[in-house]
Amino acid sequence: MKKIVAVLFAIALILGFRTQAQLIAYSEPDRDDARDINFEIMGKMNGTFHVYKNYRDQNFICLFDNEMKQTEKVKLDFLPERIFNADFLQYPGFYYMFYQYQKRNIVYCMAVKLDAKAEKIGEPILLDTTEVNYSASNKIYTILNSDDKQKLMVLKVNSKNEKVHYLTTSLFTKDLALIKKATNAIAMPERNDVVGEFQLDNDGDLVFIKTSGTTQNDNINKVALLQKTTTSDSIKQTDLRIKGLYLDDIRVKVDNVNKHYLVTSFGSKQRRGNIDGLYCFLYDKIARNELLNTSITFSDELRAEAKNDGSVKMAFNDYFLHNIIMRKDGGFIIAAESVYTSSRGGTNNRWDYFGSPFNSGFNTYYYYNTTPFGFYNYPWNRYNSLNNVVRYYADNIAVLSVDPTGKMDWSNVIRKSQYDDNTDNYIGYGIMNTGGEIHFLFNSQEKRQMLLTDQSINPEGQITRAPTLKNLDRGYDFMPKQAKQTGSKQIIMPCQYRNYICFAKIDM
Repeated sequence: MKKIVAVLFAIALILGFRTQAQLIAYSEPDRDDARDINFEIMGKMNGTFHVYKNYRDQNFICLFDNEMKQTEKVKLDFLPERIFNADFLQYPGFYYMFYQYQKRNIVYCMAVKLDAKAEKIGEPILLDTTEVNYSASNKIYTILNSDDKQKLMVLKVNSKNEKVHYLTTSLFTKDLALIKKATNAIAMPERNDVVGEFQLDNDGDLVFIKTSGTTQNDNINKVALLQKTTTSDSIKQTDLRIKGLYLDDIRVKVDNVNKHYLVTSFGSKQRRGNIDGLYCFLYDKIARNELLNTSITFSDELRAEAKNDGSVKMAFNDYFLHNIIMRKDGGFIIAAESVYTSSRGGTNNRWDYFGSPFNSGFNTYYYYNTTPFGFYNYPWNRYNSLNNVVRYYADNIAVLSVDPTGKMDWSNVIRKSQYDDNTDNYIGYGIMNTGGEIHFLFNSQEKRQMLLTDQSINPEGQITRAPTLKNLDRGYDFMPKQAKQTGSKQIIMPCQYRNYICFAKIDM
Protein backbone atom coordinates (compact mmCIF):
# COMPACT_ATOMS: atom_id res chain seq x y z
CA MET A 1 0.00 0.00 0.00
CA LYS A 2 2.84 2.40 0.86
CA LYS A 3 4.38 1.77 -2.57
CA ILE A 4 1.06 2.47 -4.30
CA VAL A 5 0.63 5.69 -2.33
CA ALA A 6 4.19 6.75 -3.22
CA VAL A 7 3.59 6.07 -6.90
CA LEU A 8 0.29 7.99 -6.88
CA PHE A 9 1.99 10.86 -5.04
CA ALA A 10 4.77 10.96 -7.64
CA ILE A 11 2.24 10.94 -10.46
CA ALA A 12 0.34 13.77 -8.77
CA LEU A 13 3.54 15.78 -8.50
CA ILE A 14 4.31 15.22 -12.19
CA LEU A 15 0.78 16.16 -13.25
CA GLY A 16 0.88 19.17 -10.97
CA PHE A 17 4.14 20.28 -12.55
CA ARG A 18 2.74 19.84 -16.04
CA THR A 19 -0.36 21.85 -15.25
CA GLN A 20 1.90 24.74 -14.25
CA ALA A 21 4.06 24.47 -17.36
CA GLN A 22 3.55 26.86 -20.26
CA LEU A 23 1.41 29.30 -18.28
CA ILE A 24 0.61 32.76 -19.63
CA ALA A 25 -0.07 35.97 -17.69
CA TYR A 26 -1.30 39.06 -19.56
CA SER A 27 -0.92 42.74 -18.84
CA GLU A 28 -3.96 45.00 -18.98
CA PRO A 29 -4.22 47.22 -22.07
CA ASP A 30 -3.11 50.81 -21.42
CA ARG A 31 -5.97 52.99 -22.63
CA ASP A 32 -3.63 55.99 -22.81
CA ASP A 33 -1.46 54.39 -25.51
CA ALA A 34 -1.65 56.02 -28.93
CA ARG A 35 -2.36 53.90 -31.98
CA ASP A 36 1.07 54.42 -33.56
CA ILE A 37 3.11 53.92 -30.41
CA ASN A 38 6.63 52.45 -30.51
CA PHE A 39 7.69 49.94 -27.90
CA GLU A 40 10.57 47.71 -26.88
CA ILE A 41 10.78 44.99 -24.24
CA MET A 42 13.81 45.90 -22.15
CA GLY A 43 14.09 42.91 -19.82
CA LYS A 44 13.68 41.84 -16.20
CA MET A 45 15.31 43.31 -13.11
CA ASN A 46 14.65 42.56 -9.43
CA GLY A 47 11.56 40.57 -10.39
CA THR A 48 10.09 43.46 -12.38
CA PHE A 49 9.61 43.55 -16.16
CA HIS A 50 10.52 46.77 -17.98
CA VAL A 51 8.94 47.94 -21.26
CA TYR A 52 9.87 51.15 -23.09
CA LYS A 53 7.13 53.08 -24.91
CA ASN A 54 7.46 56.08 -27.19
CA TYR A 55 4.93 58.29 -28.96
CA ARG A 56 6.29 61.41 -30.67
CA ASP A 57 7.93 63.38 -27.83
CA GLN A 58 6.50 61.20 -25.04
CA ASN A 59 8.82 58.54 -23.58
CA PHE A 60 7.89 56.16 -20.77
CA ILE A 61 9.15 53.02 -19.09
CA CYS A 62 6.38 50.79 -17.76
CA LEU A 63 7.08 48.39 -14.90
CA PHE A 64 5.16 45.13 -14.50
CA ASP A 65 5.16 42.70 -11.59
CA ASN A 66 5.28 38.91 -11.85
CA GLU A 67 1.53 38.79 -12.56
CA MET A 68 2.01 41.36 -15.37
CA LYS A 69 0.17 44.07 -13.49
CA GLN A 70 1.57 47.51 -14.25
CA THR A 71 3.01 48.95 -11.04
CA GLU A 72 4.54 52.15 -12.39
CA LYS A 73 4.70 54.25 -15.53
CA VAL A 74 7.81 56.42 -15.40
CA LYS A 75 8.02 59.39 -17.74
CA LEU A 76 11.54 60.03 -19.06
CA ASP A 77 11.24 63.79 -18.86
CA PHE A 78 15.01 64.32 -19.03
CA LEU A 79 15.04 63.34 -22.72
CA PRO A 80 15.03 66.00 -25.46
CA GLU A 81 11.81 66.80 -27.27
CA ARG A 82 12.40 64.29 -30.07
CA ILE A 83 14.78 61.33 -30.22
CA PHE A 84 15.54 59.12 -33.24
CA ASN A 85 16.07 55.82 -31.58
CA ALA A 86 16.37 54.01 -28.27
CA ASP A 87 18.62 51.02 -27.53
CA PHE A 88 18.85 49.28 -24.16
CA LEU A 89 21.55 47.13 -22.58
CA GLN A 90 20.97 45.42 -19.24
CA TYR A 91 23.51 44.77 -16.49
CA PRO A 92 22.99 43.44 -12.95
CA GLY A 93 21.28 46.30 -11.14
CA PHE A 94 20.97 48.85 -13.98
CA TYR A 95 20.32 49.53 -17.66
CA TYR A 96 21.96 51.73 -20.23
CA MET A 97 19.65 53.64 -22.53
CA PHE A 98 21.30 54.88 -25.73
CA TYR A 99 19.51 57.54 -27.75
CA GLN A 100 20.13 60.02 -30.55
CA TYR A 101 18.70 63.44 -31.26
CA GLN A 102 19.39 66.48 -33.43
CA LYS A 103 19.79 70.08 -32.32
CA ARG A 104 20.34 72.54 -35.14
CA ASN A 105 22.91 70.87 -37.42
CA ILE A 106 24.41 68.52 -34.80
CA VAL A 107 23.31 64.94 -34.11
CA TYR A 108 24.11 63.78 -30.59
CA CYS A 109 24.61 60.19 -29.46
CA MET A 110 23.91 59.88 -25.73
CA ALA A 111 23.75 57.28 -22.97
CA VAL A 112 21.99 57.38 -19.63
CA LYS A 113 22.04 54.94 -16.73
CA LEU A 114 18.69 53.75 -15.30
CA ASP A 115 18.08 51.79 -12.11
CA ALA A 116 15.58 49.00 -11.36
CA LYS A 117 12.84 51.61 -10.84
CA ALA A 118 13.61 53.28 -14.20
CA GLU A 119 15.05 56.29 -12.39
CA LYS A 120 18.03 58.12 -13.81
CA ILE A 121 21.43 57.46 -12.21
CA GLY A 122 23.58 60.53 -12.79
CA GLU A 123 23.37 62.76 -15.85
CA PRO A 124 23.28 61.61 -19.51
CA ILE A 125 26.72 61.02 -21.05
CA LEU A 126 27.73 62.33 -24.47
CA LEU A 127 29.27 59.56 -26.59
CA ASP A 128 29.72 61.25 -29.97
CA THR A 129 28.45 64.02 -32.24
CA THR A 130 28.03 64.41 -36.00
CA GLU A 131 27.56 67.58 -37.99
CA VAL A 132 24.93 67.27 -40.73
CA ASN A 133 23.44 69.67 -43.24
CA TYR A 134 19.92 68.23 -43.25
CA SER A 135 17.10 67.44 -40.85
CA ALA A 136 17.67 63.82 -39.84
CA SER A 137 14.72 61.50 -39.37
CA ASN A 138 16.55 58.27 -38.55
CA LYS A 139 19.51 57.19 -36.45
CA ILE A 140 23.01 57.44 -37.88
CA TYR A 141 24.81 55.62 -35.06
CA THR A 142 24.89 51.89 -34.36
CA ILE A 143 25.49 50.63 -30.81
CA LEU A 144 27.37 47.33 -30.47
CA ASN A 145 28.22 45.30 -27.40
CA SER A 146 30.37 42.22 -26.86
CA ASP A 147 28.73 39.02 -25.64
CA ASP A 148 30.11 39.50 -22.13
CA LYS A 149 28.99 43.19 -22.21
CA GLN A 150 32.43 44.35 -21.06
CA LYS A 151 33.04 46.30 -24.29
CA LEU A 152 30.72 48.73 -26.06
CA MET A 153 31.14 50.46 -29.39
CA VAL A 154 29.48 53.41 -31.11
CA LEU A 155 30.00 53.50 -34.87
CA LYS A 156 28.87 55.42 -37.93
CA VAL A 157 29.67 55.24 -41.63
CA ASN A 158 30.03 58.30 -43.84
CA SER A 159 29.05 57.19 -47.34
CA LYS A 160 28.93 60.53 -49.15
CA ASN A 161 31.91 59.51 -51.29
CA GLU A 162 30.88 56.43 -53.29
CA LYS A 163 34.50 55.31 -53.75
CA VAL A 164 35.62 55.72 -50.14
CA HIS A 165 33.49 55.27 -47.03
CA TYR A 166 34.70 56.53 -43.66
CA LEU A 167 34.11 54.37 -40.62
CA THR A 168 34.26 56.12 -37.25
CA THR A 169 34.38 53.90 -34.17
CA SER A 170 34.42 54.76 -30.47
CA LEU A 171 35.24 51.85 -28.14
CA PHE A 172 34.15 52.07 -24.49
CA THR A 173 34.43 50.02 -21.32
CA LYS A 174 31.23 48.84 -19.63
CA ASP A 175 31.49 52.01 -17.48
CA LEU A 176 31.48 54.12 -20.66
CA ALA A 177 35.10 55.14 -20.31
CA LEU A 178 36.51 55.80 -23.79
CA ILE A 179 39.22 53.31 -24.79
CA LYS A 180 39.87 54.46 -28.33
CA LYS A 181 38.29 56.52 -31.09
CA ALA A 182 39.38 56.16 -34.69
CA THR A 183 38.31 56.95 -38.25
CA ASN A 184 39.27 54.60 -41.08
CA ALA A 185 38.82 54.90 -44.83
CA ILE A 186 37.30 51.87 -46.55
CA ALA A 187 37.92 51.66 -50.28
CA MET A 188 34.74 50.92 -52.25
CA PRO A 189 36.06 50.50 -55.81
CA GLU A 190 33.06 48.60 -57.18
CA ARG A 191 29.80 50.39 -57.84
CA ASN A 192 27.78 47.95 -55.73
CA ASP A 193 30.18 47.53 -52.80
CA VAL A 194 28.37 47.37 -49.46
CA VAL A 195 29.64 47.14 -45.87
CA GLY A 196 27.53 45.77 -43.05
CA GLU A 197 26.83 43.09 -40.43
CA PHE A 198 29.11 44.57 -37.77
CA GLN A 199 30.06 42.43 -34.75
CA LEU A 200 32.13 43.21 -31.63
CA ASP A 201 33.98 40.40 -29.88
CA ASN A 202 34.90 40.12 -26.20
CA ASP A 203 38.39 41.56 -26.83
CA GLY A 204 36.89 44.74 -28.26
CA ASP A 205 37.84 43.83 -31.84
CA LEU A 206 35.43 44.82 -34.60
CA VAL A 207 34.67 42.46 -37.47
CA PHE A 208 32.41 43.06 -40.47
CA ILE A 209 32.00 42.16 -44.12
CA LYS A 210 32.23 43.97 -47.44
CA THR A 211 30.36 42.52 -50.38
CA SER A 212 29.97 43.28 -54.06
CA GLY A 213 27.67 42.06 -56.83
CA THR A 214 27.13 42.91 -60.47
CA THR A 215 23.96 44.85 -59.54
CA GLN A 216 22.37 45.81 -56.23
CA ASN A 217 19.73 43.06 -56.31
CA ASP A 218 22.01 40.35 -57.67
CA ASN A 219 24.13 37.55 -56.30
CA ILE A 220 27.26 38.49 -54.39
CA ASN A 221 30.44 37.40 -56.16
CA LYS A 222 33.03 39.16 -53.99
CA VAL A 223 33.26 38.97 -50.19
CA ALA A 224 35.88 40.31 -47.80
CA LEU A 225 36.17 39.91 -44.02
CA LEU A 226 37.37 43.15 -42.39
CA GLN A 227 38.88 43.37 -38.90
CA LYS A 228 39.79 46.32 -36.72
CA THR A 229 41.55 45.32 -33.51
CA THR A 230 41.89 47.46 -30.41
CA THR A 231 45.68 47.54 -30.85
CA SER A 232 45.73 48.53 -34.52
CA ASP A 233 44.95 51.82 -36.24
CA SER A 234 44.29 50.12 -39.56
CA ILE A 235 41.72 47.66 -40.92
CA LYS A 236 42.83 44.24 -42.08
CA GLN A 237 41.02 42.83 -45.10
CA THR A 238 40.80 39.11 -45.91
CA ASP A 239 39.32 38.29 -49.31
CA LEU A 240 37.27 35.10 -49.34
CA ARG A 241 37.75 32.52 -52.08
CA ILE A 242 34.30 31.93 -53.52
CA LYS A 243 35.15 31.06 -57.11
CA GLY A 244 32.28 29.30 -58.85
CA LEU A 245 29.75 30.31 -56.17
CA TYR A 246 27.17 33.07 -56.08
CA LEU A 247 26.16 34.08 -52.58
CA ASP A 248 23.12 35.74 -51.06
CA ASP A 249 22.07 36.78 -47.53
CA ILE A 250 25.59 36.79 -46.03
CA ARG A 251 26.00 36.76 -42.25
CA VAL A 252 28.99 37.04 -39.91
CA LYS A 253 29.11 35.67 -36.37
CA VAL A 254 31.69 35.88 -33.57
CA ASP A 255 32.72 32.71 -31.70
CA ASN A 256 34.24 34.08 -28.47
CA VAL A 257 34.91 30.62 -26.99
CA ASN A 258 37.13 29.43 -29.82
CA LYS A 259 38.27 32.90 -31.02
CA HIS A 260 36.79 32.31 -34.47
CA TYR A 261 34.83 34.38 -36.97
CA LEU A 262 32.17 32.65 -39.05
CA VAL A 263 30.93 33.90 -42.42
CA THR A 264 28.01 31.94 -43.83
CA SER A 265 25.54 32.41 -46.64
CA PHE A 266 23.12 30.66 -48.94
CA GLY A 267 24.66 30.10 -52.35
CA SER A 268 24.03 28.88 -55.87
CA LYS A 269 26.27 27.55 -58.63
CA GLN A 270 24.66 29.78 -61.23
CA ARG A 271 24.08 33.52 -61.25
CA ARG A 272 20.53 34.17 -59.99
CA GLY A 273 20.04 30.43 -59.92
CA ASN A 274 18.28 28.22 -57.42
CA ILE A 275 19.81 28.02 -53.95
CA ASP A 276 22.04 24.93 -53.95
CA GLY A 277 23.40 24.94 -50.43
CA LEU A 278 25.23 26.73 -47.65
CA TYR A 279 28.63 28.46 -47.87
CA CYS A 280 30.86 28.39 -44.75
CA PHE A 281 34.05 30.31 -44.02
CA LEU A 282 35.80 30.05 -40.64
CA TYR A 283 38.65 32.35 -39.59
CA ASP A 284 41.00 31.92 -36.61
CA LYS A 285 41.70 35.37 -35.15
CA ILE A 286 44.62 34.14 -33.02
CA ALA A 287 46.48 32.30 -35.79
CA ARG A 288 45.23 34.90 -38.32
CA ASN A 289 44.45 32.33 -40.96
CA GLU A 290 41.60 30.56 -42.68
CA LEU A 291 40.40 27.39 -40.97
CA LEU A 292 37.57 26.43 -43.29
CA ASN A 293 36.29 27.46 -46.70
CA THR A 294 33.67 25.10 -48.04
CA SER A 295 30.11 24.73 -49.23
CA ILE A 296 27.42 22.22 -48.28
CA THR A 297 25.12 21.00 -51.05
CA PHE A 298 21.59 20.34 -49.86
CA SER A 299 20.32 16.81 -50.52
CA ASP A 300 17.09 16.09 -52.36
CA GLU A 301 15.68 14.67 -49.13
CA LEU A 302 16.28 17.94 -47.27
CA ARG A 303 14.88 19.95 -50.17
CA ALA A 304 11.73 17.81 -50.28
CA GLU A 305 11.26 18.30 -46.55
CA ALA A 306 11.90 22.07 -46.68
CA LYS A 307 9.64 22.96 -49.60
CA ASN A 308 6.05 24.09 -49.29
CA ASP A 309 4.95 24.38 -52.92
CA GLY A 310 6.81 24.27 -56.19
CA SER A 311 9.64 22.07 -57.35
CA VAL A 312 12.28 20.48 -55.15
CA LYS A 313 15.03 22.44 -56.92
CA MET A 314 13.45 25.73 -55.81
CA ALA A 315 12.87 24.61 -52.20
CA PHE A 316 15.33 27.06 -50.56
CA ASN A 317 14.82 30.03 -52.87
CA ASP A 318 12.71 31.91 -50.28
CA TYR A 319 14.78 31.00 -47.21
CA PHE A 320 16.74 33.62 -45.29
CA LEU A 321 19.16 33.16 -42.37
CA HIS A 322 17.62 34.35 -39.10
CA ASN A 323 19.53 32.81 -36.17
CA ILE A 324 23.11 31.56 -35.79
CA ILE A 325 24.11 29.77 -32.58
CA MET A 326 27.78 28.90 -32.10
CA ARG A 327 28.62 25.52 -30.53
CA LYS A 328 31.41 25.03 -28.01
CA ASP A 329 33.17 22.55 -30.32
CA GLY A 330 33.50 25.21 -33.05
CA GLY A 331 30.47 24.13 -35.07
CA PHE A 332 27.24 26.07 -35.34
CA ILE A 333 23.46 25.80 -35.71
CA ILE A 334 21.45 28.01 -38.02
CA ALA A 335 17.72 28.60 -38.32
CA ALA A 336 16.43 29.86 -41.67
CA GLU A 337 12.85 30.77 -42.49
CA SER A 338 10.98 30.81 -45.79
CA VAL A 339 9.70 34.40 -46.13
CA TYR A 340 8.40 36.31 -49.14
CA THR A 341 5.81 38.90 -50.16
CA SER A 342 3.23 39.38 -52.87
CA SER A 343 1.21 42.32 -54.12
CA ARG A 344 -1.34 43.00 -56.82
CA GLY A 345 1.49 42.81 -59.35
CA GLY A 346 2.39 39.25 -58.38
CA THR A 347 4.69 37.37 -56.03
CA ASN A 348 8.17 38.74 -55.39
CA ASN A 349 11.27 36.55 -55.14
CA ARG A 350 14.56 37.02 -53.32
CA TRP A 351 16.01 39.09 -56.20
CA ASP A 352 13.36 41.76 -55.60
CA TYR A 353 14.69 42.47 -52.11
CA PHE A 354 17.88 43.89 -50.66
CA GLY A 355 18.30 41.23 -48.00
CA SER A 356 15.32 39.66 -46.27
CA PRO A 357 11.95 41.08 -47.46
CA PHE A 358 10.88 41.76 -43.88
CA ASN A 359 13.77 44.03 -42.87
CA SER A 360 15.27 45.28 -46.10
CA GLY A 361 16.80 48.64 -46.92
CA PHE A 362 19.25 51.11 -45.48
CA ASN A 363 18.91 54.71 -44.49
CA THR A 364 19.86 56.77 -47.55
CA TYR A 365 21.17 59.81 -45.71
CA TYR A 366 24.69 61.22 -45.70
CA TYR A 367 25.48 58.73 -42.96
CA TYR A 368 23.65 55.45 -43.10
CA ASN A 369 22.45 53.16 -40.39
CA THR A 370 24.56 49.99 -40.50
CA THR A 371 21.84 47.79 -39.01
CA PRO A 372 18.28 48.30 -40.26
CA PHE A 373 16.64 46.94 -37.11
CA GLY A 374 15.05 49.29 -34.59
CA PHE A 375 12.38 48.97 -31.97
CA TYR A 376 8.98 47.83 -33.08
CA ASN A 377 5.99 49.88 -34.19
CA TYR A 378 2.38 49.50 -33.31
CA PRO A 379 0.86 47.41 -36.12
CA TRP A 380 -1.91 49.72 -37.26
CA ASN A 381 -0.73 49.63 -40.86
CA ARG A 382 -2.64 46.36 -41.20
CA TYR A 383 -5.81 48.49 -41.52
CA ASN A 384 -4.51 50.62 -44.37
CA SER A 385 -6.40 50.92 -47.63
CA LEU A 386 -6.71 47.60 -49.39
CA ASN A 387 -6.14 49.27 -52.74
CA ASN A 388 -2.43 48.46 -52.40
CA VAL A 389 -2.31 45.24 -50.39
CA VAL A 390 1.07 43.66 -49.66
CA ARG A 391 0.73 40.13 -48.36
CA TYR A 392 3.53 38.81 -46.16
CA TYR A 393 4.25 35.08 -45.98
CA ALA A 394 6.31 33.14 -43.42
CA ASP A 395 6.48 29.40 -43.94
CA ASN A 396 8.75 26.56 -42.82
CA ILE A 397 11.81 26.89 -40.57
CA ALA A 398 14.89 24.87 -41.57
CA VAL A 399 17.29 24.11 -38.70
CA LEU A 400 20.77 22.93 -39.73
CA SER A 401 23.67 21.82 -37.54
CA VAL A 402 27.20 22.03 -38.99
CA ASP A 403 30.31 20.52 -37.34
CA PRO A 404 33.74 22.26 -37.15
CA THR A 405 34.88 20.60 -40.39
CA GLY A 406 32.02 22.06 -42.40
CA LYS A 407 29.94 18.89 -42.62
CA MET A 408 26.26 18.80 -41.74
CA ASP A 409 25.56 16.83 -38.56
CA TRP A 410 21.81 16.88 -38.92
CA SER A 411 18.94 18.88 -40.31
CA ASN A 412 15.25 19.16 -39.57
CA VAL A 413 12.31 21.29 -40.65
CA ILE A 414 9.60 22.84 -38.50
CA ARG A 415 6.56 23.04 -40.72
CA LYS A 416 4.24 26.03 -40.68
CA SER A 417 2.31 28.22 -43.10
CA GLN A 418 1.52 31.85 -42.25
CA TYR A 419 0.45 35.01 -44.02
CA ASP A 420 -0.98 38.43 -43.22
CA ASP A 421 -1.85 41.57 -45.16
CA ASN A 422 0.10 44.84 -44.86
CA THR A 423 2.04 43.75 -41.78
CA ASP A 424 4.41 40.97 -40.75
CA ASN A 425 4.00 41.56 -37.00
CA TYR A 426 1.91 38.45 -36.35
CA ILE A 427 3.80 35.96 -38.48
CA GLY A 428 7.31 34.57 -38.18
CA TYR A 429 8.63 33.11 -34.93
CA GLY A 430 10.26 33.89 -31.63
CA ILE A 431 13.10 31.84 -30.21
CA MET A 432 13.93 30.80 -26.65
CA ASN A 433 17.11 28.93 -25.74
CA THR A 434 16.70 26.88 -22.56
CA GLY A 435 20.16 25.27 -22.80
CA GLY A 436 18.96 21.74 -23.52
CA GLU A 437 16.51 22.79 -26.22
CA ILE A 438 15.73 25.64 -28.59
CA HIS A 439 12.05 26.57 -28.58
CA PHE A 440 10.35 28.08 -31.63
CA LEU A 441 7.15 29.98 -30.83
CA PHE A 442 4.78 30.95 -33.64
CA ASN A 443 1.11 31.44 -34.45
CA SER A 444 -0.73 28.63 -36.21
CA GLN A 445 -4.29 28.67 -37.45
CA GLU A 446 -6.60 26.02 -36.05
CA LYS A 447 -10.38 26.09 -36.62
CA ARG A 448 -10.30 29.75 -37.69
CA GLN A 449 -8.34 30.72 -34.57
CA MET A 450 -4.70 31.76 -34.30
CA LEU A 451 -3.08 29.73 -31.53
CA LEU A 452 0.42 30.20 -30.16
CA THR A 453 2.42 27.05 -30.86
CA ASP A 454 5.62 25.80 -29.25
CA GLN A 455 7.96 23.38 -31.01
CA SER A 456 11.43 22.66 -29.66
CA ILE A 457 14.52 21.00 -31.07
CA ASN A 458 17.22 19.25 -29.03
CA PRO A 459 21.00 18.99 -29.70
CA GLU A 460 20.41 15.81 -31.73
CA GLY A 461 17.95 17.55 -34.05
CA GLN A 462 14.80 15.90 -32.74
CA ILE A 463 11.64 18.03 -32.77
CA THR A 464 9.14 17.99 -29.90
CA ARG A 465 5.68 19.43 -30.42
CA ALA A 466 4.46 20.73 -27.09
CA PRO A 467 0.77 20.73 -26.12
CA THR A 468 -1.21 23.87 -26.93
CA LEU A 469 -0.27 26.65 -24.52
CA LYS A 470 -2.79 27.31 -21.77
CA ASN A 471 -4.86 30.48 -21.43
CA LEU A 472 -4.96 31.25 -25.16
CA ASP A 473 -8.71 31.74 -25.55
CA ARG A 474 -8.90 35.40 -24.56
CA GLY A 475 -8.77 37.22 -27.90
CA TYR A 476 -5.04 38.07 -27.90
CA ASP A 477 -3.06 38.30 -31.15
CA PHE A 478 0.58 37.42 -30.42
CA MET A 479 3.67 38.96 -32.03
CA PRO A 480 6.19 36.12 -31.55
CA LYS A 481 9.22 37.49 -33.38
CA GLN A 482 9.18 40.63 -31.21
CA ALA A 483 9.38 38.61 -27.98
CA LYS A 484 12.33 38.75 -25.59
CA GLN A 485 13.64 36.01 -23.32
CA THR A 486 13.78 37.16 -19.69
CA GLY A 487 14.69 33.92 -17.92
CA SER A 488 15.97 30.43 -18.56
CA LYS A 489 12.41 29.29 -19.32
CA GLN A 490 10.57 32.59 -19.53
CA ILE A 491 9.72 34.96 -22.35
CA ILE A 492 7.79 38.25 -22.67
CA MET A 493 5.75 38.55 -25.87
CA PRO A 494 3.83 41.60 -27.11
CA CYS A 495 0.28 41.05 -28.28
CA GLN A 496 -2.78 42.97 -29.37
CA TYR A 497 -6.07 42.93 -27.50
CA ARG A 498 -9.04 44.95 -28.76
CA ASN A 499 -6.77 47.31 -30.71
CA TYR A 500 -4.44 47.91 -27.75
CA ILE A 501 -0.91 46.68 -27.20
CA CYS A 502 -0.27 44.58 -24.11
CA PHE A 503 2.33 42.03 -23.03
CA ALA A 504 2.21 38.36 -22.11
CA LYS A 505 4.61 36.54 -19.78
CA ILE A 506 5.05 32.93 -20.81
CA ASP A 507 6.62 30.45 -18.41
CA MET A 508 7.60 27.20 -20.12
